[in-house]
Amino acid sequence: MRKLLAGASALALLTAAATGHAETVAITHAKILTAGPAGEITQGTVVIRDGKIAAVGASAAIPPGARVIDAAGSVVAPGFFATGSELGLVEVGSLGNDATVNAADLGAGFDVQYGLNPESMQLPVARLGGLTSAVVLPRSAYDRSESDEDEADQYTAGPSGDGSRSHALFAGQAAVINLAKGDNILTRAKVGMVAPFGRAGAGVAGGARGAEIVAFKSALQDVRDYMKNKAAYDRAGYRGLALSKGDLEALIPVVEGRMPVIAGVHRAADIREVLKLVRAEHLKVILHGAEEGWMVAADIARAGVPVIINPLDDRPESYEMLGATMDNAARLQAAGVTVALEATGGSSRVRETRYGAGNAVSHGMPYDAALAAVTLNPAKMFGVADRTGSLEAGKDADLVIWTGDPFEPLSQPTAIFIHGAQQPMTSRQTELRDRYKDLSRPLPPGYTH
Repeated sequence: MRKLLAGASALALLTAAATGHAETVAITHAKILTAGPAGEITQGTVVIRDGKIAAVGASAAIPPGARVIDAAGSVVAPGFFATGSELGLVEVGSLGNDATVNAADLGAGFDVQYGLNPESMQLPVARLGGLTSAVVLPRSAYDRSESDEDEADQYTAGPSGDGSRSHALFAGQAAVINLAKGDNILTRAKVGMVAPFGRAGAGVAGGARGAEIVAFKSALQDVRDYMKNKAAYDRAGYRGLALSKGDLEALIPVVEGRMPVIAGVHRAADIREVLKLVRAEHLKVILHGAEEGWMVAADIARAGVPVIINPLDDRPESYEMLGATMDNAARLQAAGVTVALEATGGSSRVRETRYGAGNAVSHGMPYDAALAAVTLNPAKMFGVADRTGSLEAGKDADLVIWTGDPFEPLSQPTAIFIHGAQQPMTSRQTELRDRYKDLSRPLPPGYTH
């Protein structure tokens, strides 16, 4: 079976290059984890046609002329999301990145979609971890542990010197990307506005949490006033506003409730304040971090607010995270909170997303809930669930064939499809491995001269 998969891969890639998404593929005899209403299918077939899932089920018919992949003994699952990542924005962090901005008049207006790099070497590495999509976030101001206090300025989305810094309350706008090989990886732009709260928010508002909440409210009021008086603002006939026009325009979808605030927040007390704030301001919000979320899980669930958490956060790395525990995901889910899981290590280690999901299961999160937390839940949170996140007819064919349970570290992908196109099973890492594992081969000139 594995030889059949490997032999078919090269042919599939050549065919896809020549015909786009015209190829019809039937993956048969597989255990299918749909992450959708159909749940788990013990043995079934997934049919891919024109880049979409044409059929999925125990009795799905194989279309005439379809290329058949016999996946007996394998598991087919939706491609995972790298939620809360910097994929496509950061290559080697010490050499700079496109995830942060430090401009005097730009914060909310910063849009990561314009800095995406489809040629990033990190995309194939992530893809080989079973990831087919990513939620790419700008890096928020001061959102670091207290041990990073001396380095805080370099992470600030806004000016680091004197003067008004209210715009730095907003780090910029997030995007959803796909990890397919090609030059167009953007799936949806402007899916959320990143804003730091707690200690991080205090850092951009004068050093106190209370100041940040007041500044945040004032910024939103400026946006509402601007919306009512655009003509006067344009002719300089209106009062001065702390935000630039670019930031004011970018925040209109936020105050109208069309774009969620992705609130970086950690301790329970700060989570309560964020929930009060968004309720008073009629905003949509997604909590990001929420290491002490389990302590206020009932409040989060009652507010209908989803969260993005790292299931491996279990150390009190700062006073904001004294209650961090690996039971966080399970407790939040049990309380009725919609949970998405992210990985440790920014863009370089997002391939470990599945390991985190497996750890969440080992600490009490139901398997189906953990699967949803890396597939359908992030798709719903960021407005792309009509396209991806589960194996359902009509959705993009974003799926992975695994040798076994995808949360088991020894399982490996044998085929990856994104938008119905079978992807290369190589990365820079595998190419270097293959280049140097046979030392009898001639070395490059730099090694011999």
